[in-house]
Amino acid sequence: MPDPSLPRCRQCRREDQKLFLKGERCLKHCPIDDEKRRKPPGMHGDNVRRRKVTEYGTQLREKQKLRRIYGVSEGQFRRYMDEAMRRRGITGENLLMLLELRLDNVVYRMDLAASRAQARQIVSHRFITVNGTRVNIPSYLVRPDDVIAVHESKSQTGTIKLARESSRRKGTPEWLEYDTATMSARVLQAPTRSQIDTEVQEQLIVEFYSR
Repeated sequence: MPDPSLPRCRQCRREDQKLFLKGERCLKHCPIDDEKRRKPPGMHGDNVRRRKVTEYGTQLREKQKLRRIYGVSEGQFRRYMDEAMRRRGITGENLLMLLELRLDNVVYRMDLAASRAQARQIVSHRFITVNGTRVNIPSYLVRPDDVIAVHESKSQTGTIKLARESSRRKGTPEWLEYDTATMSARVLQAPTRSQIDTEVQEQLIVEFYSR
């Protein structure tokens, strides 16, 4: 039976970088850590010739990397880019801010999920409330002063119990105020670039869409 996690590993191999699509599991047994398995998907043999990467290719890879990190479709990503361009400020930073404010990402940042993929599932299964109202849309954008919490009917489920019992793995970002007792968080402000730890060159993405 094929490994169901293989597609995610292939995405990391394609970008030649750990994207942590499987959360903490990426810290162990990752193909990126093995030079023999680190080749991009579809390339085999010891004498693989990598194509010379063009400027366009570099920009494309950066865009694909960011899209995969946050787990959004091509259409969604385009809409975020359009919105980032409409807003005041630096377009690339606006893009990252919008992605960070997605509800599934906030659940991930709250350490209620090991990965963004799991966070999307938690949101879709109606585990999460925003200002006391259940929200099951992973792409829902939170705002400053919003309070994100686990619905009381879900607080004793295995997934949430595990999150409650585990130690803080990632640490809460500065733009969130997290209450460990209630497992809820308040959005203090929209995140700035210095508060976002995503390793990406967002200007290359802006240049890609500016062609």
